[in-house]
Amino acid sequence: MILKVYTVGPLDVLAYIIGCPDMGDAMIIDPAGSEERLAKAITDSGLTLRYIVNTHGHPDHTCGNQKMKALTGAPVLMHKADDIMFRDPDTIEIFRAWGFEPAPPADVYISHGDLIKVGNLRFEVIHTPGHSPGSVCLYGHGHVFTGDTLFVGAAGRTDLPGGSFETLINSLRSYIFPLPDNTIVLPGHDYGDSPTSTIEQEKKTNPYLKTDS
Repeated sequence: MILKVYTVGPLDVLAYIIGCPDMGDAMIIDPAGSEERLAKAITDSGLTLRYIVNTHGHPDHTCGNQKMKALTGAPVLMHKADDIMFRDPDTIEIFRAWGFEPAPPADVYISHGDLIKVGNLRFEVIHTPGHSPGSVCLYGHGHVFTGDTLFVGAAGRTDLPGGSFETLINSLRSYIFPLPDNTIVLPGHDYGDSPTSTIEQEKKTNPYLKTDS
């Protein structure tokens, strides 16, 4: 698996390029700035972008969708709950005050249990509402891309539209906690002591996942 990580946009989102070295297909997660640089990195790696995937609909993660789609022709994938909510006029006005214009509608809706196929690679969509109603994580090949659901040593904020602390904790404990201990955690921002972690480490140290074992 080809994996490239870039810090992009005004809020330092971590954008991930994932490629299949055998088939030359790629997807990008949360392209939220520096779109020309990201597109060049994809082509320079001999890859063709097949999907633009959003972990959730917050504009700091979706603000690059339109330009990335124009550069590559790849469709935008997002959970329906966020695509609908973040096109609501009241929600748009909240984030417009932050300096973000609304992203165009998603092209394809993804749901819990779906598989996103990138050449010979397969990534399972895990619906993890709480940070937002349509937040998802992507799990495959020993990695979980957690967006703003789970950070290294922390979890996503729940004070924005559609957020729920109780729902977030339930998502973490029901769907992220049970993943194999050696799964590498790749979050949507570098807010911790390191940019990555493992499920085992988070279970030991993250107050949202910590166990007594």
